[in-house]
Amino acid sequence: MTVADLRDLAERLAREAGDLVRSGRPDTVEVAATKSTATDVVTRMDADSEALLRRGIAAARPDDAILGEEEGASSGTSGITWVIDPVDGTVNYLYGIASYAVSVAAVVGPPDPLEWTVLAGAVHSVVDGRTWTAGLGAGATVDGRPVHVSAETDLGQCLVGTGFGYDAERRRAQARVLVDVLPQVRDIRRLGSAAIDLCLVASGELDLYYERGLNPWDMAAGALVAHEAGARVTGLRGRPADREMTVAGPPEAVARLVGILEDADADSDS
Repeated sequence: MTVADLRDLAERLAREAGDLVRSGRPDTVEVAATKSTATDVVTRMDADSEALLRRGIAAARPDDAILGEEEGASSGTSGITWVIDPVDGTVNYLYGIASYAVSVAAVVGPPDPLEWTVLAGAVHSVVDGRTWTAGLGAGATVDGRPVHVSAETDLGQCLVGTGFGYDAERRRAQARVLVDVLPQVRDIRRLGSAAIDLCLVASGELDLYYERGLNPWDMAAGALVAHEAGARVTGLRGRPADREMTVAGPPEAVARLVGILEDADADSDS
């Protein structure tokens, strides 16, 4: 398969799972389980959507590995791993807030943001039906239309997206960082889906985005979409984007935001 083929498959799978999530949402969603904390929830749809994605990948690419949020890792022999988030923004899905997505990406190398190369990805926003896709070296689109990051360089005019963890101590540290960031930017948005946030950066609908604690499936597809739309996607202190910190946006504005985050020790929970 070429990168274009992988991109097409990622888009098809993300749209199919998105259709399931959209059509299968009951009037009242119940929590099926919790993970890291009592507020880190799993619904039945998380499992159903991931099962659909796994079936689709196995049918199209039986030799590929899969890393999914709910079922973990399965092995493969092709060298390609599919990194999937069946419902990114589960709490929004639970409450009926319109920001949750299906994220599908194909990577080579270990399924670790520090070591992989993302070849193709798609993020399907379930409520409004938009789908962002990207292929390595082939640009990024939303519903087939090319997208590009904001040209804003003045940090004070930048609308910035972020997110918060589930652990109380981490949230306390993130609130401390927010006190330093908020006075220096236009405003902050907390939408609740990292995959959508990264894609909104790609479309210029957010100028910048930063978050600590992203999992591989949260960022795989969205980070490629942002990168292919012209964003710099990085961590702090010279590190690549990873669990410690992910920052995305126009390169000049990112450099300024990175400086603020480093000064605030935003990659620390103390």
